[in-house]
Amino acid sequence: MPAKTAQPPQMSARDRLLARRRPTLTMTICDDLQAKTDLEAARYALRRIKGEAADDPKNTVLADAVTAAEADVQAAQEAFDAAAIVLRFEALPRPAFEDLKKKHPPTEAQAEDGFDVNIDAFAPELIAASSLDDLTVDDARTFLDTWAEGEASLLFNTAWSVQNETRADVGKG
Repeated sequence: MPAKTAQPPQMSARDRLLARRRPTLTMTICDDLQAKTDLEAARYALRRIKGEAADDPKNTVLADAVTAAEADVQAAQEAFDAAAIVLRFEALPRPAFEDLKKKHPPTEAQAEDGFDVNIDAFAPELIAASSLDDLTVDDARTFLDTWAEGEASLLFNTAWSVQNETRADVGKG
């Protein structure tokens, strides 16, 4: 008879809830166009060859091609990862997020446009406060002012979106 292994005690739902981390999101920046292109090409080739292999499952040449394409994707992903910069953001505790919004009320014009905050003052503060990579308010302001519109928007939207991230699901019990 096999020996019984000790099972770790089950954590209660309350303990598991108390141990949860706040949500995190990432933003990946890769300035190496060749690494990005190579990764997309490798992924496309893998999808294509997998489709062919699915249509002819006994074909060993196609099976070998799938294995080779998977290796190509892995190599391209490693090159992309080496070139990329990954920024990480974590949701703030709700009171801190609400306080930050209150510190930056919208201007009259912004309020008329439906804004809840003065985005120009709020955005760098939120980015810095939610950054897990030690971005400062000055860093954030510099990026928002100097990056292309799309990248600057994505930077703010990532910091904003993590505040609204939902990891819960309402089930049928």
